[in-house]
Amino acid sequence: MKIAVVAPSCTLRPEAADAVLAIAAARGDAELVIHPQCFFSEGHFAGPDAARLEALREVMADEQYQAVWFARGGYRSNRIPEAAAAELPPAARTKTYLGYSDAGFLLAAFDKAGLEVAHGPMVQDVVRAGGEGAIHRALDWLVRRDNAALEPGLKPGGRAMAFNLTVLSSLLGTAIEPDFRDAELLIEEVAEHEYRIDRAMFHLSSSPAIRSSAGIRVGRMGEIPDNDPAFGSDAESIVRDWCERAGIRHLGQADIGHDAANRVVPFNYRSN
Repeated sequence: MKIAVVAPSCTLRPEAADAVLAIAAARGDAELVIHPQCFFSEGHFAGPDAARLEALREVMADEQYQAVWFARGGYRSNRIPEAAAAELPPAARTKTYLGYSDAGFLLAAFDKAGLEVAHGPMVQDVVRAGGEGAIHRALDWLVRRDNAALEPGLKPGGRAMAFNLTVLSSLLGTAIEPDFRDAELLIEEVAEHEYRIDRAMFHLSSSPAIRSSAGIRVGRMGEIPDNDPAFGSDAESIVRDWCERAGIRHLGQADIGHDAANRVVPFNYRSN
């Protein structure tokens, strides 16, 4: 299987690229092609918007690739998804697109356009503690559709969508908002104060589109900064409260997060 790696947000570290190429070579079941754009740098980002969009559109149109793997998260992929999903070449519809965090903007736009997308580990995750396992999990899904790589609560034939909470809140009401009807929504967050989680959940739960979903499952809400004074509610309680206020079903926990244990969530899961 031939997999293209592009960086729609921030620059990929060379050591991460080398480590993941070594893992893929040792496995022998996938050829990774890391686009030169992954190492571009313009401030915090992997090149200007035009360069990041051009690289993404290039690999989407290239018939030799069966999957597009996003290199890392960060910020700025929100500036290109509408253009990336416009006037799609036929080859774009034959691929799987994998990523999470800021790449959620692209997952949303591509899902709306009818492409096959999945939330799951990215190349840069190899530098996390336990990151090699995350890389194998991603490749197990991309190459073999190994169900062991998936979030364990998924229902075959069902629809589930996974997003970072801040990203999901930000894309609501935009041109790239996908159809949430009857889908289980899995959310996670990292490094946000509890009051910001509360604010995002207010926005999320107020959306008629989100209220049409099958309900919300909560992944890991990690690295929450201390608040002075204490906010008074933890992340789990905040989500439950807003779900109850809005009449959205709270469906329990989800095994996703900004960490090496992050699981794969295909938006349209078909059991093998």
